[in-house]
Amino acid sequence: MHRIFGTPFAAVYPLYLAKVERKGRTKAELDAVVEWLTGFDDAALARQIESEATFEQFFAAAELNPAVTRITGVVCGVRVEEIEDPLMRRIRYLDKLVDELARGKALDKVLRV
Repeated sequence: MHRIFGTPFAAVYPLYLAKVERKGRTKAELDAVVEWLTGFDDAALARQIESEATFEQFFAAAELNPAVTRITGVVCGVRVEEIEDPLMRRIRYLDKLVDELARGKALDKVLRV
């Protein structure tokens, strides 16, 4: 089991937020990305953060967007579509979306609309 699986999502969320805000993006845009991927609404996302759910618990409660297969590319030197472990793939999908947002990609492109 990878260490990140037991890490609380609430511990990483501020890092995601700092990353996108440094690049001129907003918390609302970050939340839109997380909610698009997971199916959470604002209240459900807040509950996940407040409860300090681990990444394993966070993604167990999520209903992934059916368009998730459109997320392709490299994160941390690994192609996300080639990651075999389903939980790690979901975490890397989130990393990829946050990276795209931080790089200035239009929100509708990040969300594969």
